[in-house]
Amino acid sequence: MTTTAIPTETQHVPATAPKRRPKREREGAAWVFLSPWVLGAIVLTLLPMAVSLYLSFTDYDLFNPPKWVGLRNYVQMFTEDPRYWRSVVTTVTYVVIAVPLQLALALVVALALKGMKHGKAFYRSAFYAPSLLGASMSIALVWRAVFNDGGTVDNLLGTGGWVNKPGWSLLAVALLTVWQFGAPMVIFLAGLQQIPAELYEAAAVDGAGKWRQFLSVTVPMLSPVLFFNLVLQTIQAFQVFTPAFAVSAGKGGPADSTLVYTMYLYDRGFVASHMGYASAMAWVLLLVIGVVTAVLFRTSRSWVFYASEGDR
Repeated sequence: MTTTAIPTETQHVPATAPKRRPKREREGAAWVFLSPWVLGAIVLTLLPMAVSLYLSFTDYDLFNPPKWVGLRNYVQMFTEDPRYWRSVVTTVTYVVIAVPLQLALALVVALALKGMKHGKAFYRSAFYAPSLLGASMSIALVWRAVFNDGGTVDNLLGTGGWVNKPGWSLLAVALLTVWQFGAPMVIFLAGLQQIPAELYEAAAVDGAGKWRQFLSVTVPMLSPVLFFNLVLQTIQAFQVFTPAFAVSAGKGGPADSTLVYTMYLYDRGFVASHMGYASAMAWVLLLVIGVVTAVLFRTSRSWVFYASEGDR
């Protein structure tokens, strides 16, 4: 008896999958692409920081080899230099004035732009434009002319030149920072546009007015963005230099009223040629900014609301 072979379905044999490169080879390619950044970070950031840390324990005048003096620069800074403490007080005062005013103005403008139906892009660009100028010397010099004797402010208010009054000069410097509120304003506007409209509708149904909606809906939902702007602007405020330098003509006057920390650091390092002392000041500033930032992060747990946390 003959048997008939039953035809079977031809099975498709997959093509051989390409072999994956060895892990070491893939890591090598990654390091090749990362090498420009890594090299730049080492040469332009880490190495100068290490040299600065070493110089902070030396007596170095830029012209002679550094001499090791241990903690003398730090002891002199904290116990023997009254101008150092004046610069600290001036800087803290500047931060307390400039940062809240800048964030408040940025938030108010962002709220106004959010409600606009026409021309939003134009006004957003117009308000952001001053931030593009940055802390340029030319803008700071114009600002000095505006607040000087016979300037625009003097002609409008009749208060005399703010630049030459110890009680007003720092405010003139702070207002220059406040005027450049475009960057935090754009970030606030982006955050406002992400708040669901349903939350405002629900609050309105419950009888909440505009002010109650702002406190109960806008502020909590915008708190992560507010926290981001607060940290960023606080760090930048501690490092302010160009506005104070230009407004005071590089002297920190009158009566050291605009002698911010970085200006005194510049004076000690490049005017008086005490580079070791200036390096010590720089490291103290770095530590202070780190502590302030850590405190802001620590306290944010009690007032920053994240939507993902509310879902848990």
